[in-house]
Order: sequence, then C-alpha cells, then structure tokens
Amino acid sequence: MKKVYVNEEWCLGCHLCEYNCALANSGESDMVKALKNKKIYPRIRVEEKDDTSFAVSCRHCSDPLCVKSCISGALHVTDGIVSIDYNKCVGCLTCVLVCPFGAISKGESGNVQKCQLCAENSCGSPACVQGCPNRAIVYEER
Repeated sequence: MKKVYVNEEWCLGCHLCEYNCALANSGESDMVKALKNKKIYPRIRVEEKDDTSFAVSCRHCSDPLCVKSCISGALHVTDGIVSIDYNKCVGCLTCVLVCPFGAISKGESGNVQKCQLCAENSCGSPACVQGCPNRAIVYEER
C-alpha cells in the first residue's frame, strides 16, 4: 500500500504542505477564499527541531492503537487506510492520546481529524505531496 513518507533532509520547513492539506479538506477550490484570515486545520504538520524540519502525518499503522481505542467506533481501517466516520466521532480525544506519532488532532468542529491520504478529496495523490516544492514529501510503496 502506498503511504506518505517524509525525507527530512529535503524539508525546507515552508509549511506549504499544511496549507495544501487545509485547502484540500476545506471544500473550496480557491486558497485565498478558503484560508485567508482563518485558522487552518491541516491534517499534516511541520515540526522543527534545531536545523531539522519534518512533516508529521498519520502512518496508517497495520495494527492501529487509535482504532482499538476508539470508544464510538468512528475510526476504522478500509483498504489499509485508517479513516474517520465523522458522524460517529464523539470528540473524546482518546485516539489523540494513544497515537504514538502525534498524528491525530482536534479539528475545527471539535471532532478529531487525521490524514486520510486525500481519499475523500479525489486529488489523485495527497495534496501535501502535490504541494511540496522540494519533493520532501512522497507518496509511495516501500
């Protein structure tokens, strides 16, 4: 299965992956209309430590703790992608606590959000990958 991988040595820390992700999940087609003067809620985030920058997103684990701990059954695995059923999520944030990678966060509506590989956005490949100017984020099988 293809997954998102980050090559830290190529990451510039520009945060464009975050903006492209937020746009792809906003339902809008124009970045200015979707994001200007608004708090963004990307499903990927750039962390910076010393001289290293890297993007953090869901790793779509083969045996995901988040799915096991979801009390409402909102998290599930379909075709190897860990997905959220937003109608079932009660916003308890248990999955946020158990994710060993810090890849799940509280979303705009109060429910959780995470990378779902842009499966619901029909982008072809994840928006973060498409928008990375330095190709530090790749979508491939390893």
